[in-house]
This record gives sequence, structure tokens and C-alpha cells, in this order.
Amino acid sequence: MTKYQDSIDLYSDDGKLLKSGVSLNRIHPLINPATLKIVDLTKRTINVNLAGIEQALKGAKLGKGRILGRELNLPIMEHKDSLIERIHDMVQLEEGDDTDITEFNKGNLLLVKVPTQRLVGASTYDAAITSVASAVTYAIVDEFDVSPFDASTVKAAAWGSYPHTQDMEAALVTSILTIPQNNEGIGYALRNISVNHFVMMTGRNALQGAALSSTLETAAIFEMGCVGPFERNQLLCYAYQGLNANNMVYDIVKDNGQSGTVGTVVQSLVERALEDHVIKPGKKGGYFQFYDTEDPALWNAYVSAGTLAATIVNCGAGRFVQAVSATLLYFNDMIEHETGLPSSDFGRNMGTGVGFSFFSHSIYGGGGPGIFNGNHVVTRHASGVAIPCAVAAASMDGGTQMFSPEGTSKIMGETYGTIDVFRRPINQIAEGA
Repeated sequence: MTKYQDSIDLYSDDGKLLKSGVSLNRIHPLINPATLKIVDLTKRTINVNLAGIEQALKGAKLGKGRILGRELNLPIMEHKDSLIERIHDMVQLEEGDDTDITEFNKGNLLLVKVPTQRLVGASTYDAAITSVASAVTYAIVDEFDVSPFDASTVKAAAWGSYPHTQDMEAALVTSILTIPQNNEGIGYALRNISVNHFVMMTGRNALQGAALSSTLETAAIFEMGCVGPFERNQLLCYAYQGLNANNMVYDIVKDNGQSGTVGTVVQSLVERALEDHVIKPGKKGGYFQFYDTEDPALWNAYVSAGTLAATIVNCGAGRFVQAVSATLLYFNDMIEHETGLPSSDFGRNMGTGVGFSFFSHSIYGGGGPGIFNGNHVVTRHASGVAIPCAVAAASMDGGTQMFSPEGTSKIMGETYGTIDVFRRPINQIAEGA
């Protein structure tokens, strides 16, 4: 890849300097060891709800329904150690490989890391969930000598309603990723993670959540073929918006946090861009002052960081996630009217806000921003700079959603939320740089 001259300082979510003079190349999701670990674990870690399987079998709650007469009363939790050993032996490929099973909540939840070689030898990341779901099914059948007539019930608890549905609907073996068939197009897999998942994985920390979502969004965009002149633009957006480069997001939020509005964040962002010589006054048109820039990519990164700051100021003040779409729209609309320059993602972030507001909570009322993701037909258009704002807003939400993070994504917090690169990605990425 091109060696860029850009250098940034990385700051933590509490405004403390972590690493100065970091080359832009060192935060590249395909180079930085922390981002590579995030991508790797996202693909090859699978949640197993052992206690949930026991309860589902006891009540014959299979898929999204209940099948009377198919109840199985199996003491799964009493045999968890034996089951874990069986699962490990089946998922493992070679003695001493990187297969690993971690227990949470006294073994009620398991996080299974399948061996890297399963993914290397596969065409898609399906290999992780299929191997674990199969191993869980076989482990229970073998452990309790389940008859051939009841084995399908055990399978349904692990696999959900698949193959009657395209995906593993209501399965108790789950991945952070959805199946490839649900991706909107080439390279969208890492963008197909819901906002609420990021909120819970980072413990409702707005800047860490934005960083984690930005990391996976950016990795996905590189998977789509982001090369040449597009690469630096994407890396700059990732740095300034996702990783709080030069403490910009933190500083602007701090300056506007007490009594600021979306409009005052516009002023702060323009002042910062002028101070840093990213933009300069251009021609005048009557009373209107146009601005010019010799570095559109850096301006795009600044205005994307400003969009996140405006979201935190606005949605944080009201403790409501619902305003995120309006903030995406009107912060960027005001930026264009204030400067005459393109807004975040050269207008696509503003356009995303229009559809987002309608589908998330307006006339259509789809259920709230927390269940959206970067793969969604409404939010896919902004190149990785819309979802981090939604994650930050949902992190500060005070309970306005129909589908709360605790309701949709609790398991993500209890498992991935214990892993440093997921819980505190800014710090880990700075260290990796």
C-alpha cells in the first residue's frame, strides 16, 4: 500500500494522550495487530447458550415456536464440564491448535474460538458457526444417549429453525455475524453487526463503541476493494472519527457539552479546520463567505468527526438515540450552508440520515436505530461514518427504544465485552500502532 505522510496523535475516550506521531499506515485495519485481532475473533468466535438450550429443550421451545410433545428434560448444566470437553474435541483440528472455550456466568454461556485453520480452509466464515452448532448437537446427543427420534429436537435447539429458514433463526448457538446470504453485497459481512451489539460489547461507552464499529465498518470497506486514492480518505475518516485522532471529537464535545447545540458544533468544527489550515477563506458571494480546501480527504475526515461530536452533544443531552438520524442530516446540511464545501462522506452521510429517520422511528417506525447496521439498505450508503454515530447515540440512550441493547444484545456484553480488544478498542489499537 502507499506510505502516507499523514501523522496523527491517538487519544483515549477520556481525552488522555495514548500515542503521538502515529503514521496513518499503522492504524490500517489490515496492518494494526489489534484491529486484525478484532476481525479475526469476530469471524471465529461463537456463543453457546448452554443454560438456554437446557430450558428450551425442557419446554420444547424450538426455533421461534413451541412443539408440544417434544420436551426433553436433560440435566445439561450438571454435565457442562463433560459437554465442554466433547465440544472442544470435535471443534479442534489438531492437538495444541488455537481452539479455545471460555465459560461465562458459571458455564451458562460459552464462547468458543474455532481453530484458525477452519477459516483458512473455508470459502466463508460459516465454518465457525456450523462446526460449533454441530459439535454442540452431537455432544448433547452422545452425552445423554438421545434416541434417533429425539436427536432432531436437540438439533433444533442448537441450530434454530434452519433449514426451514434461510438463517439460524432463534438458534442458541450464535455468531456476532449474520449469514452471507443476508449481506447486501460483496464485502458487507463485517458491516452486518447491529448497533446494539456494539453498545453492549463496549459497556455503553460512546467513544469506545464508535471506535469498535468504525473498525469493523472500515475493515469491511477495504474488503469491498478500497484502494488507490480512496484508501487515504477512508483511513483519515477512521482516524479522526473512529479513533478520536488529535483528540478532536473529545475536544469539540467538551467545548459544547454544557450548553452547546448541533449548530455550535458546526461553529467549533469550522474554527478547528481553520486553525489547522485544513480550509481557508475563498471567494465571497454577497454576504456569504465560501471556503476552500486543498485536501478534500482531510476535510472529509474533519467533518465526519464533527458529525460524531454533534451526535454526542445532541443525543447525549436528551439521552435519546432517536435524534441520531436528524443529526446526521442537519449537522451536515448546516456544514454545507456554512462553508460551501461537501459534508461528511461527500454528502452520503446526510443522505443516509434522510432515509434513516424515516425507517427507524418516523411514519414507518421500524423499531429504533439500535437494530440497524451498516449492511442495512437504509444505512449502507455512508462509507463507515454513519453507524459509529448511531452506536455513540445508542450508548447514551436512556431507554427510548422498543428494542433496548440489554434486550437484544445482552449476551454480547457478557462474552465479547470481557475481551480487551472489543471492550476498549481505542487503547488496544493505539498500543498496536
